[in-house]
Order: sequence, then C-alpha cells, then structure tokens
Amino acid sequence: MSESRERATARPWQSSAMDTLDPATLDPAACYRALATRDARFDGRIFVGVASTGTYCRPICPARTAKFENCRFFPSAAAAQSAGFRPCLRCRPETAPDLASWRGTANTVSRALALIAEGGIGEGGVEELAERLGMGGRQLRRLFRQHLGATPIEVAQTRRVLLAKQLIHETGLPMAEVALAAGFGSIRRFNETFQALFGRPPSGLRRQGRSGGEIGTTLTVRYRPPYDWSEIIAHLSARAIAGVETIAENVYRRTVQHEGGLGWIEVRHQPARQALAVTIRFPELRALPSILARVRRVFDVGADIEAIDDHLARDPFLAPLIAERPGLRAPGGWDGFEMAVRAILGQQVTVAGARGLAGRLVTLCGAALPEAGPRLTHAFPTPEQVAACDLSALGMPQPRRAALQALAEAAVADPGLFRPFGSIEAAVARLRAIKGIGDWTAHYIALRALREPDAFPASDVGLLRGAAAGAARPTPAELTRRAEIWRPWRAYAAQHLWAADASRQAFHG
Repeated sequence: MSESRERATARPWQSSAMDTLDPATLDPAACYRALATRDARFDGRIFVGVASTGTYCRPICPARTAKFENCRFFPSAAAAQSAGFRPCLRCRPETAPDLASWRGTANTVSRALALIAEGGIGEGGVEELAERLGMGGRQLRRLFRQHLGATPIEVAQTRRVLLAKQLIHETGLPMAEVALAAGFGSIRRFNETFQALFGRPPSGLRRQGRSGGEIGTTLTVRYRPPYDWSEIIAHLSARAIAGVETIAENVYRRTVQHEGGLGWIEVRHQPARQALAVTIRFPELRALPSILARVRRVFDVGADIEAIDDHLARDPFLAPLIAERPGLRAPGGWDGFEMAVRAILGQQVTVAGARGLAGRLVTLCGAALPEAGPRLTHAFPTPEQVAACDLSALGMPQPRRAALQALAEAAVADPGLFRPFGSIEAAVARLRAIKGIGDWTAHYIALRALREPDAFPASDVGLLRGAAAGAARPTPAELTRRAEIWRPWRAYAAQHLWAADASRQAFHG
C-alpha cells in the first residue's frame, strides 16, 4: 500500500459505511472515500478535479490517490471541465458510464441531456432547447447548475471534447475527420481547444500503432452493471424487422437512415469490459453523435439500474421479480417515428404479427441499401415516404391504415414530434392528439421512443397478466393505482411485469 493510501486509511472519513451522494450537494468526505477505495459504484456519478495535476478523473482512476486537500468533486465531467480541469489521460473520463437517469426526479434535465446528445445545441441556443422542454432558458440553466454543476452550453462543449478524445484513442480516423465527427465547427477550433486543454495538438494524444483503414468506426459504450444482455437481445430479436435488423450469434445489426444518408451499425456485448462495442459505417461523420445517442437509447446504457431496482424492490410484489432478473433494462426505440409506427402496427395483433406487417411496410416504402451487409437490405421508411405510400397493400384494417397516414402527416408537419417534450403527461397528450393514437399507444411510444422512465401503458394485457401472479387480473385503473409507489420508474416496473408474463406464458406452453 502506498504512503498516500495509508494516510487515507487513517482518515476519519474512511469509514466502512458508504454515504448516498446527492449530486446537488456532494459531500467531499463521502466522495473521497469513493476515490480512495476506487469504488466502481460511483463511476459516472462523480468526477474529481486534482489541483496538483490540473486533471479531472473518474473515481476508479488507477493513478496514485491525491491528497484530500488537493481534490475537488463535481457531479459531471462538464462541471469539472468548466472549472478549469482537463480530462485525465489514464482513466479517460470520456469512457465513464453516461448516467442520465440516475439524476432522480429531475426528468427535465434528463430530457435536455437527450436532446443535447442527439444534436448538441442548435443555432437557437439554450432558449430554443428550453422552449422544446416547455420552460424558460433561465429555469433550464438553474436546473443544470443544480444537478450537473454546469450550464447546457458547457455540457454540450464537454461532450464534444470527450467524443473527440475517444475517437482519437479508439480509432484511426484522420484528425480532420475526428473534428468533423465530434461536431467542431472547424479544424482550427478543434486544434485550439486541444492545445489549450492538454498543451499539445490532438495528434499528440493518439497511441502509437493507430492508423486509418478500419472497416467502420468502432467505439466503446460503457454501462453500469448489472446488465441483462440476454433479455435485451431477446426483446430485439422478437421484434427484428426483416431487411432492417438482424440478430445472429448475439450480435445486433441494423440499417441506419439519417438526414438522407444511409448506412448500418453493429453492436456486440463485451461483458468483461462492462461495455458495448459499436461499429458504425455511415457516409456522414457529423451523424456520429446522433447515432451513438440512439444506440444508448436502444440498449438503455444510461440507467443507474441499481438505484432503480432498489427503489422498485421496496414493493414486496416486485422484489422477487427484480431478484430474478437483476439488470433488466427498458429497451428503447431507434427512431421516434419508427417506434410509433411499430406501436400502431402492434394494436390488436401479436408481436410476430406486428413484425410481419412492419416488414411489408419496409419493402413497400423503404429505401434499398444494396451494400449494407448480410440480410440488411432496406432502411425503415421516413414519414415522407409513408405519407406518400399507398398503404392498402399492407392488408390491415382501414382504421389502422388511417392512423399510420395521420401519424406520418403529423411527423412531416412537426419534425420534433418525437423529441422529449415537457412532462410525461404533456408528452402523452401531444401524442394522443394524433388520430388513431390512444392512451396505450401514447404511453408505449413515450416509454420506448421518448425514453420517459415513468411511462406506463396500464391497459396493456401483458402488464395486467404480469401483475396478476395467480390472483385475479387487475383492471387498468387498479394497476395504475398500484403503480403509484413505483414512480418515477414505472417504465422499469413495466419491463419486469412483461418479463414475468412472458415466463409464465412459456411455462404454460
């Protein structure tokens, strides 16, 4: 044990009990315990700025533990960077789990983070971002300061730097392409930023042996364990649309269409690294942040699943379900419009039936990708393509065809229709205003596409069966009342009920 570690062991704050850290009021003593013991439970929750080195680190950094008096603790990488610290080259803060959902009931902050991850902050700045969330810019800045210790602009800037740093470390992309992919406006700005932060040009951070020529760009996306990969891949496999998605040998592949560009991705699980390896082949590098954000959404890597499960397990009914499936996630949808179409196609039919209808819709309206890989032949159609398509060939009832048409027209009229918006109640009301979308469909879209952690389609027959557990099946109203104690994580409770129902159905043949 090093001398500094011995001194840390003797400190009064080095107790065996681990405090719960509130991101709004970080306790330096509790944070230092996490740092001195390299407690992985706090990776992604706190970052430590070290005054003697000028760097900020993850709590699991392998470097020698700094003295307590030299440490400052921050609730986000953006807060540490805005305080003048630069990212550590050893523990690489850009690879820390990106925990958006752990921020408690501050769902507005989580919605804003999702919008920033999708495309940064547009020309309208913070005011435009706040307007999308149904609030004023001043209020949004206050919430960011409270929960993240940084402004929305600082968060967006830090994300850009950390993505660029990850691309430098993990790929052989030329520096000009790294700058473009990370969202820098110019090569000059990219070089100046890295020179100011690290005292060297971006190329000075690249490891020896890295070169171009890779087939696609492969990046690491980390999560906090436990992570039930088998359940999430089973969910995706059961719903995989022919031509758009494939699952083979536990590897997920799908086609990608973004702002007119066409490509594909591949996602592999790396349990030993507690990460996903994401390979992206796409012609426009500027789309990389948006594609990565969608991967995070589909595979729900941003959930602090231990905190969520601890909350839900207080209910004696859910406790055994959670113990049976630790790390069960709530899979998201790749695209809001695609997820909404899937929900409409799934009305009154089985999962397999909805998947078949989706495959016919893709063949009828989707763009072909002749070189996307084995069995990946089409991109999912855009709202414009569906709106212009004759849907009579789908062979489904007229009311549902009309609902698809209305959905496509609404999405064309409002490109931000499926972005996070206000509260869960406001989001559901907005969706229900579209012809053919009722309460179940709206909540399902909110759960999968908007990533609302408290969405709960209470009338779903699978949820009602899962909540029965051998007793009388509750009514939707009764289940809604029971679910009050599951807030703000009702979406995760729903996932456990669906999983329990699927197991019982399989057991009974």
